[in-house]
Amino acid sequence: MPEEFLKPVHIEAFDLDDAWFQCLSQILRNGHVYTITRGSYAGQKRLEFDFATIRVKKPAHQIIPIIPEGMGIPAPTDMDYIQGYLSYLLTGAKTETEDYTYGERLVEPKVRFKDNVNGKEMVREMPLEVNQVEEVIKMYKTQGHGTNQAIMEIGMPSDIKLDDPPCLRLIDTRVRYGKLHFILYFRSWDLWGGFPSNLGGLQLVKQYMAEEIGVGDGEIIAASKGLHLYDYVWDLAKARTNQPDINLV
Repeated sequence: MPEEFLKPVHIEAFDLDDAWFQCLSQILRNGHVYTITRGSYAGQKRLEFDFATIRVKKPAHQIIPIIPEGMGIPAPTDMDYIQGYLSYLLTGAKTETEDYTYGERLVEPKVRFKDNVNGKEMVREMPLEVNQVEEVIKMYKTQGHGTNQAIMEIGMPSDIKLDDPPCLRLIDTRVRYGKLHFILYFRSWDLWGGFPSNLGGLQLVKQYMAEEIGVGDGEIIAASKGLHLYDYVWDLAKARTNQPDINLV
């Protein structure tokens, strides 16, 4: 049997709708089918790129996916949801059942640790007292655009112990050619439902930051070794991309 190698895919897209459509089309032809052994939906089949990079030149042009009339396909997201997702990304609020939110990690991060109080083990949180979004804005405004240090981190080393660690790990930024650009890394990424909402919300964050910095709104470049489709949406993806005859095993 010949030696196999990873098959990276690169997609050049105009806007977020175009990026989503192209990713669906490509994954149906070039994705790897496997059964999940650990994580969300363990035991279920998943179609996944070995590695994908997606460049979106004008993400603000069309933020939500367009579903042509008559297809009978439910929209994966809408602007009301994305507007709500924006507040999720820019506040530290979370419920008692959540280990973290992306917003908490961005603007009000805390380290969780176990402590013994009066003989009883408790989970406590220590605030790190940093708002990464505001720090990046301040860095560019006060120290200029010539830096590679304006990166916002979602992941923490302790996340490896979580049942559901963050999918989004890094939001790197760059100001060049008069615009703010986002460079993202997702360890795992649901292409059908997560991709449109995640990128839509992050685009709104980027627009806010660009306005605060005083520059234009730029590109999004996203990378992931885990961009995937669960088997329950394979038929929807085939219908949306007009590829009904593709056989996935």
